[in-house]
Amino acid sequence: MTQDIFGQTTTVAPGPALDAWNKTQLAFLAHGAATPGHLGDALTAAPDFALAHAVKGMFYTLLGRRELMPTAREALQAAKTAAVATPISTREQQFIDALEGWVNGNPSKAIVHFSEIIAKAPDDILAVKLDHATRFVLGDNKGMRAVLEQVMPAYGPDHPGRGYLMGCYAFALEETGDFSRAKSVGREGMLISPDDAWGLHAVAHVHDMTADAKGGIEWLTGRENAWAHCNNFRYHVWWHKALMHLDLGQHDVVLDLYDREIRQDKTDDYRDISNATSLLSRLELDGVNVGDRWEELADLSANRTEDGCLIFADLHYMLALVGDNRDAEIKTLLGRLHRDAQDNKTDMQKAMAAPGVAAAVGLEAFGEAEYDKAFVNLARARRTMQDAGGSHAQRDVFERLTIDSGIRAGYLDEAEDILAARAMRRGGHEDGYAAARRALISDGRAAAGMAARCPAE
Repeated sequence: MTQDIFGQTTTVAPGPALDAWNKTQLAFLAHGAATPGHLGDALTAAPDFALAHAVKGMFYTLLGRRELMPTAREALQAAKTAAVATPISTREQQFIDALEGWVNGNPSKAIVHFSEIIAKAPDDILAVKLDHATRFVLGDNKGMRAVLEQVMPAYGPDHPGRGYLMGCYAFALEETGDFSRAKSVGREGMLISPDDAWGLHAVAHVHDMTADAKGGIEWLTGRENAWAHCNNFRYHVWWHKALMHLDLGQHDVVLDLYDREIRQDKTDDYRDISNATSLLSRLELDGVNVGDRWEELADLSANRTEDGCLIFADLHYMLALVGDNRDAEIKTLLGRLHRDAQDNKTDMQKAMAAPGVAAAVGLEAFGEAEYDKAFVNLARARRTMQDAGGSHAQRDVFERLTIDSGIRAGYLDEAEDILAARAMRRGGHEDGYAAARRALISDGRAAAGMAARCPAE
């Protein structure tokens, strides 16, 4: 047993394998593009390194791709085999057990194992970061914050993971509505770990939630090096910047960022698809012609209708298919969602049942201009949309579509109530979208009043 860079005992010998493992962890914490390369080096140097196999499997499950699940299962089996060949610690076994919960469609079981690791070693930042990522997928922002507040005292100034932990904490604070503290914690974390794109983006979230688009642009501008080293997470940070320009009505800037940065690589990673589809949806709701940009997203999403790994991903595939009027693929995706919902056994299938089915039906109806049906279904899905995972900023596209379908269907009071709830979640702040929709509601009521006073003869 040796100690890694964070002081955690691990069954890998000092030398190339341990060095590569330390680099893997640091890169993972920073969302670095180099992460898989370092992990590959660690396994090349130590093929029987059970923990590395388990983490490899975890990385594959988090990608949310059906075709990669066999690879994740292979990693699980490799970890189990390695554990027999080389006795491992209870800690490492817990990581293997967490992976098993994930690959069986129950990330909530993975959380149980991460919690047991963290209870014994709160300074185990690898477990904390994986727990954070898993709770993010489940939409468990309260649990996310509780864990981080539990472990924070274990991270002194000399802990090499302290800056990254503060980035996670800043995000959890923002997602639970403590915006002022989130901003200060995120900024402090960036001083310690300047490459922590997660912490930087947590502060960007605060600017989004407090309707401070100008401040958000100022925060991100000049800090591009903090996310240039990232994997595809860098596209997500550019997406945040585009949202800020969108709120300022700078549509040409948004489209330029979309083409030049956000869709720089035409990948079918669900996180990249979600960035693109939600941004195009917002633009169209603002009356912007997005040209043929839906086509390539729909082409990619048409190949993912049977995935069923994450409802968050499925709903963004649906946005793409609806955006390009792909009726056959929409029907296929809806059919699969209904089948998963009927099974309703795993965590993922339960999310397909609620909010999945109602949300997908609502999105299809919106695309067909059946706004009454869209509103009824999207409003139903809204009650459990938190369970779809992601962040408030990411889920806001569904909130906007719900409000817009309500306004278009004439449910003005209901749309206004949702706008009020949206503002409350944002600490009372209202952005440009909210102001524009309140104006539409006011105009709708004025028109209705005029019609009532002057009935058609």
